[in-house]
Formats: sequence, structure tokens, C-alpha cells
Amino acid sequence: MTSDPIEKALLEGLARNDRAATTTLYREHFGMIQALILNNNGTVDDARDVFQEAMVVLYEKVKSGEFELSCQLKTYIYSICRRLWLKKLTQKQRFLPELEGTDSWIAVEEDLEHFEQQDQAFHLMEKAMNSLGEPCRSLLDAFYLQKKSMIEIASVFGYTNADNAKTQKYKCLTRLKKIFFAQYKNLEV
Repeated sequence: MTSDPIEKALLEGLARNDRAATTTLYREHFGMIQALILNNNGTVDDARDVFQEAMVVLYEKVKSGEFELSCQLKTYIYSICRRLWLKKLTQKQRFLPELEGTDSWIAVEEDLEHFEQQDQAFHLMEKAMNSLGEPCRSLLDAFYLQKKSMIEIASVFGYTNADNAKTQKYKCLTRLKKIFFAQYKNLEV
């Protein structure tokens, strides 16, 4: 089946209709498929449908007992979903004016490499945020994730006005960039 014990366990769980295996496959791979579909004229619902179809294909292959996985599981799932999505786009073309871009898609390996690099960068940013410390982490979280205004941030964090909060946010952001790029530089070496 596969030499990776984790992937082997997931595939065996899938063959047994193990909910935990299905949940793990969904959690680990759906985001990548959603990005593929959304970047190529699809919706979140399209991504769910395609991913579900791919899980059925994978289930049937594993259940047959003759399935040999010769690549990473995520590569296999990605290629199934990519093929299914191309097929759906082709079917849609019969009823719609020509959709642009379906002939110039990036190869699977290049696309996966891009997602892996992006995932690694997100991981480094999360690590940098965790090592940033307080109150910077909370301040940046309030501004960028919670979308709070500088006036709200000044009030919550006890700054005298929005301008002081903005100055502090800038200092925190500068510190975050320093931490992130130091980690990124060490990764490349």
C-alpha cells in the first residue's frame, strides 16, 4: 500500500469506514483542494463535492485490496480532485461560453510545492507570533484578525489615543517581521 505508517493507517481506517480516518483526511487535505477549486473558477460547494467524490474513489480503490500508493497520499488526492474538477469544467463548457485558463494549469508537482511553501511560511509566521510576546501578540491579533479600529485598541490596551496605539502597532509589526525573517533566513541556510 504505502511505506508511510501514518498514511497506511489512514487508508486502512478508510477501508474500515473509520470516522476518525475520514475526519483526519478531510482536515489535512481539504484546504489544499478548496484552494485548487477556488483558484480555478469554482466555489466552496464545488470543492466539497469534488473532495467527497475523491474520497469515494479512494475508498473504492483501498477497499478493492489491490491499491498500491506510489506517491504521497496528498499528491494522490490532489491529482484525483484535479482530474475530477477538469472533468466538471469540461462539462460546464458545453453549456457556458468558453472558460479561460483550463488549458494552462500548473502541473501537480509545482502546485503542491507552492502549497507546501505557503504552509511552511504560515507555520513560521505562527511561530514568530508565539515568540513575539505580550502585549504585541494581542495588539496585532486585535487589529489584523479581530479587525478592531485603532480607537478600540487604544481603549482596550490603555493607550492615551489612537495615534499612540498606531505607533505601538507599528513597533510590534516591525518586531514580528524581524523574528519572522530571522527564522526564514535560518530555514534557507
